[in-house]
Amino acid sequence: MCGIISRMEFKNICIVLLIFYTNVKGQKNPHYRDDRSTMVHLFEWKFDDIADECERFLGPKGYGGVQVSPVSENLIIPGRPWYERYQPISMKIASRSGNEESFKQMVQRCNKADVRIYVDVVINHMTGDANPAVGVDGSIAKTDERLYPAVPFTFHDFHRVCAINNYRNATEVRNCELSGLHDLDQSKEHVRNMIVDFLNRLIDMGVAGFRIDAAKHMWPEDLKVIYSRMNNLSIAHGFPPNARPFIYQEVIDLGGEAVSKKEYTSFARVIEFTFGIVLGNIFRGNEDLKYLKNWGNGWGLLKSDDALVMIDNHDNQRGHGAGGASILTYKVPKQYKMAVVFELAHPYGLPRVMSSYYFDDPSIGPPAYSNGTIISPEINSEGVCTNGWVCEHRWRQIYQMVIFRSVAKNSPLQNWWDNDDDQIAFSRGDLGFVAINGDDTDLRQVLHTGLPAGKYCDVISGEIINGNCTGKIIEVDKNRMALIEIPADSEDGCLAIHIGRTSLVNF
Repeated sequence: MCGIISRMEFKNICIVLLIFYTNVKGQKNPHYRDDRSTMVHLFEWKFDDIADECERFLGPKGYGGVQVSPVSENLIIPGRPWYERYQPISMKIASRSGNEESFKQMVQRCNKADVRIYVDVVINHMTGDANPAVGVDGSIAKTDERLYPAVPFTFHDFHRVCAINNYRNATEVRNCELSGLHDLDQSKEHVRNMIVDFLNRLIDMGVAGFRIDAAKHMWPEDLKVIYSRMNNLSIAHGFPPNARPFIYQEVIDLGGEAVSKKEYTSFARVIEFTFGIVLGNIFRGNEDLKYLKNWGNGWGLLKSDDALVMIDNHDNQRGHGAGGASILTYKVPKQYKMAVVFELAHPYGLPRVMSSYYFDDPSIGPPAYSNGTIISPEINSEGVCTNGWVCEHRWRQIYQMVIFRSVAKNSPLQNWWDNDDDQIAFSRGDLGFVAINGDDTDLRQVLHTGLPAGKYCDVISGEIINGNCTGKIIEVDKNRMALIEIPADSEDGCLAIHIGRTSLVNF
């Protein structure tokens, strides 16, 4: 039978709900500086190189943050494949990227450059079976006995030994071993304490948040407890009081399985894998661009405020994870740039761009010397990376769209146009305009740009240097109309203008 609660009880309930809502909202906030809105994954970069890149490029070009590869000490695997970083052997900060001191220096330098740091953390599991099992900092483990003295973890800290065979069984997905990796039991207090201590050490060093690897393979209730015990972000590193760490979780959900991505959205963001799969399929020419008119929740995607989005990541560009042949990568540059332009021009989700190294063998690790030391990217006179690094984040078509997105802010998508086929255009309110030609015919059309009258530099084909546009100039008339031309054989297949200083001619 229902009773009547007192005014004080009602007040206390409201306070609890307000605290929960504030914490959840905070954990979905990346805490970017100013109007920055995009992060980049500098996959396998060394800490010192990341710090340099924050200061010389990412900060000045308007990037909001960097996702760094896992920092916890990992198992050394013969051949040094990239995935060894996802087999932790301890919770020391020690990897091929650097040690704890170089990590601290990187975080400080990047924060001063207005670029936040987000750490990819592996807390679902430890290593697989290996004998001997030695980490990059010398830690050892008896993997067959589930003994990891450098943490310490023992057999009692793990789930029972079983393999995941049935993805329609949620208990099996969350309690058994993913690809033979020894599965931690996050319901145990000791395991929670070790994880929380590790995350809090990183927070106190100045990081802004975390990518949670393999979140799908952990119980939501356990993750909620762990997240709730994390410290607020560090005021000493420039974060406001009571700011909560930003969290985005790897939950691959393409439908038809027992675990749903929506189980994880009430307390943090989730990486929306469907985003890159669908856009990859469309920009590969398998569907018409016109269908993107209602892009967003209507496609089975998460709510925009719940989603972190990407065209590709370190897994699926290698055929792992999700997406298969639909995934676009640097290996098909024109279609890839067009998809990233759309990602950054469209208001849906919180975008992340990929920065890769070249590979043919999908297991190969980053460019390295014979002793395993990672080779630093070098930047040539044209601002392009060498030494085996792709550095898509330095491609003009991508970094200029990072600026576009910051200029567009939260303005709505308006003035949609398409040719009922593979040519589209739209504005972001009266702040920015983009057009994309995926057709085999030229785009030549007078379109409503939404922008005030003036001359604008197309930031895809060029940029403003010493007051002059190095690319195409678009003239917008008093009625906000402009002639938009994108030949079918153009290098990039797209065009973008905005009202910011990097686009407005004769400012």
